[in-house]
Amino acid sequence: MTASAFRALHHGRAAADPLVLPGPWDAASARVFADAGFPALATPSAGIAASLGYEDGSTPHEEMFAAVARIVRAVSVPVSADVEGGYGLAPEELVGRLLEAGAVGCNLEDSERHATLKDPRRHADWLAEVRAQAGDALFVNARIDTFLFGTGEVADAVARARLYVAAGADCVYPLLAPPEMLPELRGGIDGPLNLAARPDKESVDELARVGATRVTFGPGMQGYAMGATAELAARLRA
Repeated sequence: MTASAFRALHHGRAAADPLVLPGPWDAASARVFADAGFPALATPSAGIAASLGYEDGSTPHEEMFAAVARIVRAVSVPVSADVEGGYGLAPEELVGRLLEAGAVGCNLEDSERHATLKDPRRHADWLAEVRAQAGDALFVNARIDTFLFGTGEVADAVARARLYVAAGADCVYPLLAPPEMLPELRGGIDGPLNLAARPDKESVDELARVGATRVTFGPGMQGYAMGATAELAARLRA
């Protein structure tokens, strides 16, 4: 599937029918989700970091792109890749690495070193450069971290979202937005809206009701799998 076809999955959706994208952390988990019938996947950087033995945010970019490439090779459905803040790569190199790995889309966050928000206009300018380099070859999901490191105000998130969409982002992703703020976010943002769910159907249904276009899980599925493995290990140890 091309990036254009992946992009089309985000549009014309019925109300309360978001695009649900599981988050594989390796080739084996990617095959499980693809075999279950999901039309596309979205890698979580934190989940991949954990699978490679790194803390979230400390995976060397070479290893992250290699992990994404292994996931892409393992499945026949399109894969979008969380590449954090772009690893300091110039837009041309970042886009080239993503396309070389076979990704049809990417997450790009507006915080630095998992601690500080970027200036929104400077970040929008950078996103515009990424879009210019990628053309239509990548679906760009702009993550907004104001609820993680910023003011936590809806107005700030909406203002950032509008700047990023104007810069060419296909979708915006206000990470950790409180549930009570989601209707106001939906009302203030035109275009696709990505929201993060827990790895259970009830959470997905709740986000669908408030207008999510797309639902992802961050490292939640990898965490769920590790919890199940820990339970198995405890039973065997007993």
